Amino acid sequence: MKRMFIIAGVVFALDQVSKFLVVQVMDLPSGDIALWPPFVTFVMAWNYGINFGLLAGDSPVTRWALIFVALVITFWVSWWMRRETRVLPRFAAGLLIGGALGNVVDRLVYGAVADFINMSCCGIENPFAFNIADVAIFAGAIGLILFTGEKKTP
Repeated sequence: MKRMFIIAGVVFALDQVSKFLVVQVMDLPSGDIALWPPFVTFVMAWNYGINFGLLAGDSPVTRWALIFVALVITFWVSWWMRRETRVLPRFAAGLLIGGALGNVVDRLVYGAVADFINMSCCGIENPFAFNIADVAIFAGAIGLILFTGEKKTP
């Protein structure tokens, strides 16, 4: 369990530091920055919903409901992993927990999640932005799907 919480802490810290730099230091809300055109661009987007803007609504009810859901999932995954002894499921859980808590802090501090990474390729322009927490949540969820379940014996 200790490793899971260390991974969660590292993800949380990387996410919050990156958001601080983008929102407070770089003042990204005033424009965008092409890091590796056209593949990677920093562009500010405030996400009031979940991934891809689903359930978006700039209301306190939506904000607090999403905070509540994220905290419930965080506690449930932590409880679920308490008996898990394998490294990969705990690593995946740490990614998910750290990312979820990073986005919870955004909702508490800013009222929305700060998304700023946009990736496009090969003539396809992606209209969506994401952040480090989103990547960790996605990777953690996929890892939990792949690495949990019954242990297979030969």
